[in-house]
Amino acid sequence: MPKVLVSDKLSETAVQIFRDRGVEVDYLPDVGKDKEKLAEIIGQYDGLAIRSATKVTEKLLENAANLKVIGRAGIGVDNVDIPSASKKGVIVMNTPFGNSVTTAEHAIALMFAVARQLPEASVSTHAGKWEKNRFMGVEVFNKTLGLIGAGNIGSIVADRALGLKMKVLAYDPFLSEERADQLGVKKVELDELLGKADFITMHVPLTDKTRNILSRENLAKTKKGVRIVNAARGGLIDEEALAEALQSGQVAGAALDVFATEPATESPLFNLPNVVVTPHLGASTNEAQENVALQVAEQMADYLLTGAVSNALNMPSVTAEEAKVMGPWIKLAGHLGSFIGQMTDVPIKSINVLYDGVVADMNLNALNAAVISGVMKATNPDVNMVSAPVIAKDRGIQVATTRQEAGGVYDGYIKVTVVTDENERSIAGTVFSDGKPRFIQIRGINVDAEIGEHMLYTRNKDVPGVIGALGTTLGDMGVNIANFQLGRTNSGEDAIAILYLDEALPESVLAALQKTGKFLQARALQFEI
Repeated sequence: MPKVLVSDKLSETAVQIFRDRGVEVDYLPDVGKDKEKLAEIIGQYDGLAIRSATKVTEKLLENAANLKVIGRAGIGVDNVDIPSASKKGVIVMNTPFGNSVTTAEHAIALMFAVARQLPEASVSTHAGKWEKNRFMGVEVFNKTLGLIGAGNIGSIVADRALGLKMKVLAYDPFLSEERADQLGVKKVELDELLGKADFITMHVPLTDKTRNILSRENLAKTKKGVRIVNAARGGLIDEEALAEALQSGQVAGAALDVFATEPATESPLFNLPNVVVTPHLGASTNEAQENVALQVAEQMADYLLTGAVSNALNMPSVTAEEAKVMGPWIKLAGHLGSFIGQMTDVPIKSINVLYDGVVADMNLNALNAAVISGVMKATNPDVNMVSAPVIAKDRGIQVATTRQEAGGVYDGYIKVTVVTDENERSIAGTVFSDGKPRFIQIRGINVDAEIGEHMLYTRNKDVPGVIGALGTTLGDMGVNIANFQLGRTNSGEDAIAILYLDEALPESVLAALQKTGKFLQARALQFEI
């Protein structure tokens, strides 16, 4: 039974989901704040469910010997070292849609608050003042809203803004014209948005490209009197430059729920007139907190019990239905990669994968991850489908994928070719109706070989006496042959043999085979069955 630690506050309903699904769970909502205690116990768990209080660092991951998945109840994963998790082979999931409506509504609320100076008017009235003439606001009706980011949350904001009879411009490099038409927005470049928008809202993640997207230079390009809202991520706006723009009148007002440094105990924006600030409340509704808690529990349980991957940040998504169909093909992909990895002793330059027939329509990102993991296990036994692509990229290994319609006697097959400075090596395999993976071609030689835990591969010139030498040598060395497969191109040319053994082959046997002078290559292979 897999075991999960919930180290932050999560609803009891979410915790019960784990139990109902057959996952053992320890609910310790305060342990996430205790780094030493968390590091002491994390090695017991297969899964870790968190909110924002738990910090998953490289140091913590060093103690997480059994950890397979981290689930963040919410969108932001700033508190998780994703590169370290990937190298450790740990899937990192979030729940990007559970608080979308709540966050979008908060952005709209901030827009109204800054448009009508509601917080300042409230404080003044609470103080017994009646400063009706002081707080002159602006309507949002018929104004132009500029969306920086038109993804899930941005599209909800657009929908609400259109309902308020606003005009909506959207800057998003990934937004197609067709999608813009569906949303009812006009797709524009950033400079056009800055120059025309009466209100600007931010709905993008924080990346190297979006960091300080509202820089001092870009703030100078805005329409004079613009009002800016950020309920997305801190660091999207140069806060000092925004403070200067507010003081100069270039920006008439700003509303921020997020800051470059959080908790934000000081900021150049604090105490400026017509600046509305809230303490990262975008997802803070009862509905959203419950939704993301339930979602993360379902996602983690699905992965631990069925292998289904959803909303992962460092692993291709695989549905439960896909996992059932793809399971044998993922196993085959791993075996093909493992065969080549065990046969290759020099640095790999590239891995080329051909998908033919039915398998070409499957989730190739997941299959590629299995191939790469198989290849790299020969030199790094701890690698898995999460960490392998990261390590391959770090080593400069190029990965190429090709799809093609069924072109042979099989409904589908996978062919893996590895390129080194010395040569190319390829192997192909398929999955038969019995669900068992098979090798069907090695070095261009057709075979029909099931995969066994312990195998011996030999290559020789197809001349008399080789098979006899092979059997005699293994017999003399006390090695029992459970089964074998032979293949060749043409008489007198290359031939191969694949032998199934009862146990791992000692190096002394390989040395004895080489001494016969009959074999161009002899290699002991092991596979995880």
